[in-house]
Amino acid sequence: QVQLAESGGGLVQAGGSLRLSCAGFGLAFSKSAMAWFRRAPGKERDFVASINQEGDSRNHTDSVRGRFTIFRDNADHTLYLQMNNLKPEDTAVYYCAAGELNYRPEFMTQSTSYNYWGQGTQVTVSS
Repeated sequence: QVQLAESGGGLVQAGGSLRLSCAGFGLAFSKSAMAWFRRAPGKERDFVASINQEGDSRNHTDSVRGRFTIFRDNADHTLYLQMNNLKPEDTAVYYCAAGELNYRPEFMTQSTSYNYWGQGTQVTVSS
């Protein structure tokens, strides 16, 4: 059974940092394209960042580029999202996702590209 388990969320002041983790179980982690999405209160789930299987190709949405970095450790079957200079508008539930497909950045922004999802971790940024 495939499981993606997020951790690392919490409450932080604006300008602070958090690192989210997503541990993958029961899937071919190193063969999966991975991503982070988020859902803010009252809004749709939005793409945040994606990364290819080898970890050498990444894409970040414009609103987080330069502040957030997606990376992965295939040996530990773990996906990360380093979040710096957090803003109140980053407040959301963050989800990791895994997709069994060839990585193409233009497709990885779509939630339908992913086969598996975690339960999410709450990030709250206070002003």
